[in-house]
Amino acid sequence: MRLQELGYKIRQTRLERGLTQAQLAAGAGLSRTTLNLLENGFFPDLGVRKVQAILERLGLTLLVQPAERGNGPDFIRTACTTANVSYRDALTEDELIHALLSGKVPAGKRPHIRTLLDEATPALLKGLVKETSRWTKPGRVEKNLARIADEIKSSRKIGEWLKTG
Repeated sequence: MRLQELGYKIRQTRLERGLTQAQLAAGAGLSRTTLNLLENGFFPDLGVRKVQAILERLGLTLLVQPAERGNGPDFIRTACTTANVSYRDALTEDELIHALLSGKVPAGKRPHIRTLLDEATPALLKGLVKETSRWTKPGRVEKNLARIADEIKSSRKIGEWLKTG
């Protein structure tokens, strides 16, 4: 499980229970801003006890178990490998996910993202969008990726590969 999945599950359950961020945050002893960051896949320095307090308020529990091995490719890892081919300092998986969820390129990683967008296959980019979209609202990752591509002046038109195949 990636931490972004935890944040998304917290948001989803909070909404199902009809709670506002302010209500859940107050009940768990957090600020609304901290809860908002967590729900959106950005992780402030948050200890396990605070996470447990949030989960308890929602009737959820944290369970540690062996990881399931998926049959499909790990598009996030593959995308990072593609982005890092020509660079000594690596774009991490968390940095890539953060960029896709926020629409903001991490400091010093513009060349990595440009390499990814210009050189990755459309299938890899589509898989990356699909994998990352599980943790946010529908259409958000596509919108953020298009914004990033425009900002870094990618040679590839993102809308073209989103519409193909």
